[in-house]
Amino acid sequence: MQKKIVLLGSGELGKEFVIAAQRMGQYIIAVDSYHGAPAMQVAHEYEVIPMLDGNALDAVIAKHQPDIIVPEIEAIRTERLYDYEQQGIHVVPSAKAANFTMNRRAIRDMAAQELGLKTAAYTYASTFEEFEHNVQKIGIPCVVKPLMSSSGKGQSVIKSVDDIPKAWAIAAEKGRTGDNDVIIEEFIDFHTEITLLTVTQKNGETLFCPPIGHRQERGDYQESWQPVAMSQEHILEAQNIARKVTNALTGAGIWGVEFFLSDNGVYFSELSPRPHDTGMVTLAGTQTFSEFELHLRAILGLPIPVLQAERTGASAVILSSGESTSPRYEGIENALSLENTDIRIFNKPVARQYRRMGVALAYGSLDESTDDIRAKAKAAADAVHIIL
Repeated sequence: MQKKIVLLGSGELGKEFVIAAQRMGQYIIAVDSYHGAPAMQVAHEYEVIPMLDGNALDAVIAKHQPDIIVPEIEAIRTERLYDYEQQGIHVVPSAKAANFTMNRRAIRDMAAQELGLKTAAYTYASTFEEFEHNVQKIGIPCVVKPLMSSSGKGQSVIKSVDDIPKAWAIAAEKGRTGDNDVIIEEFIDFHTEITLLTVTQKNGETLFCPPIGHRQERGDYQESWQPVAMSQEHILEAQNIARKVTNALTGAGIWGVEFFLSDNGVYFSELSPRPHDTGMVTLAGTQTFSEFELHLRAILGLPIPVLQAERTGASAVILSSGESTSPRYEGIENALSLENTDIRIFNKPVARQYRRMGVALAYGSLDESTDDIRAKAKAAADAVHIIL
C-alpha cells in the first residue's frame, strides 16, 4: 500500500532513503532549508523552509497531510512531532525518540541514570564559569559537545587548561539552539569507535547489523568499515545496551547506536534514530540489505527474513577543500579503475570547506583484510577531485 511520506532533512542519507522508498512504491515529499538538496533531486515533491521554524513546518504538514513523517536531521522543531502523533501521523521512529536524541542531556541521563548503562562520566555547564569548574571536576583530558548538535558539530577535546576557552567557543558556535549549554565528558581511552545499526520492528524481534568501525576528524566521520573486529562478548554487550535504549525510546526503524570500544568493554556514547552516516558502508553490499532498505522495511512493517554479513566493505568520504556554488568533479574514472570500488557523488549545489560531497566505497570477500579494503576506499576517495 502506498504511503505519503514527508522527509524532514534532505541530505545524502535522505537521498538514499528516498530511492529505497520509491523502489517500494512510496510517495515522498523532501523538505530542507535550501533548494537542490540531494533528496529533493529524487523525491516526488519538495518544500524549502527554515527547518527550525515550527509554523513553517506545521504548514508543510497541513498542506501534504502525510501518513508518515521521517526526520533525517536533528535541527527541526522536534516538539511539534508530538502534535503530529496526536493527529494520527506516524512519526519515525517516534516523537519521543526524536526529542530525546536531539538533546544530549535527555538521552545521556536516560541511558546512565534510568537504564543504568555504562557511559563516560559526564556533567553539564551553562556559563563559562560553570564550564571551567566542571572541566576540572571531570578532569583533563575531556570531551566537550553542545547539548544540541548533529554530526559531531561543535565537539572538541580539551587536552590542557589552555584549550578551555577555545572549546567553550566552538561548542557555543555550533550548538543548534543558540544557547551555551554543553556536556563535558570523561575522555575514554578507547581503541575503536563503533556503530551498531539496530533495527526495531513493529511486530518482530530487534535485529542487529554486523558492527561498523569508524574514524572521525573535526567531529565528523571520515571512514567506516564493516565488519569491525570485536569479541563475541563485546558484541553481545553492545547489543544488550542497544536493545535497552531503543526499547525505552520506542518505535520502529533503524538506529545508529554509537559506542567506544576499550579494553574494559563497550561504553554507550550516542544514538541517532535514523540511518547513520557511518552506515553508508552498507551501500557496498556488506550485508543483506542496506541501512536505508532496512529503515524503510521497519517503518512499513515489511518482513526482514534474513540479516547477515555478505562481504567486507569500507567507505571513505570525499570532502571539499573550499567554497563553490558550482562544484565539479574530476578523477571519477581513476577511482573506478580500482577493482571492487564504487563512488557516490551527492550533487550538493554548494561546496564548503570540509563539507562531505561524496563517498567512495570498496568491498571484498568476508575473509579479505579490512585494512586492505579501507586503503582501497581511501585511494578511491583521493582520486576524486572537486573543482571549485
